[in-house]
Amino acid sequence: MNDLIERFLAYIYRTHSQSADTAEAYSRDLNQLKDYLEAHSIQNFEDVDRKTFMAFLAELRVLPNGKTSSNATICRKLSAYRSFYQYLNEYIGIQANPLETIQSPKRSRKIPSFLFLHEIQTFLDTYDTSKLNELRDKTMFTLLYASGLRLSELIDLKWVDIDLDARIVHVLGKGNKERIVPFYKGLVPLLKEYKLRYWMHYAKDGEEFVFLSNRGTKMSARGVQYLMQKHADAIDFRMKVHPHMFRHSFATHLLDNGADIRIVQELLGHSSLSTTQIYTHVSMNHLSEVYENAHPMAGKGI
Repeated sequence: MNDLIERFLAYIYRTHSQSADTAEAYSRDLNQLKDYLEAHSIQNFEDVDRKTFMAFLAELRVLPNGKTSSNATICRKLSAYRSFYQYLNEYIGIQANPLETIQSPKRSRKIPSFLFLHEIQTFLDTYDTSKLNELRDKTMFTLLYASGLRLSELIDLKWVDIDLDARIVHVLGKGNKERIVPFYKGLVPLLKEYKLRYWMHYAKDGEEFVFLSNRGTKMSARGVQYLMQKHADAIDFRMKVHPHMFRHSFATHLLDNGADIRIVQELLGHSSLSTTQIYTHVSMNHLSEVYENAHPMAGKGI
């Protein structure tokens, strides 16, 4: 079973933009299935039937702390197992597929957390750019909000991807899909200053990545998350922040200000419009809140 998992992971790595994170997630899920099967004296994936797999799913539901896994977690794992068995069917010749008649649970659509415009402005305006590290961080997070990039897209960005004259970023997103995202004029001098003062100070010969650590290496996702929360704490933000909140804020603010949802879909790199539509709920919630607070007759029971 280990050999089949390793072969599948190599296949996933080749076909998913060589994403180590994706391969690692598949590895965790598949080894969880393998461990369950071995514990029940099943030594081959082709010997798994629907009843066995349903029992495995029931075990997945119960977490060590006594709580239950969310539908979203189960859906993600089922997607991994479906991909694995499709691979076994198509490339290995295994006939069994215990997931053929198993349906995914209905996902609850979680409203994404976002920051209001004044919160974004406070966050970005409180950096001391005379300090090199703070200049880098302000540039990094300003670009994140200006273009709605995913964290992985931000840290993988290279200078060749940025056109300062046209004010656009060329992004290679999920599934190797390319898109072009503009950014506002005020970011141009910030990017130029960052490159001149910080990047050229730390970059080694041949370096291409835009955002670097003090060691001259590409920023890590964990490092970016740490720096964001560190600044939030320093300015007494009193909330947990994460890079995806800036992407959520980007989309929400565009829709709040009249942007067409299909344009926002294109800017975010969503393959499905339904993924983008969740931001309309955020905007409507904000709209209702503004109405309740501003309309003179709201809340009077008339």
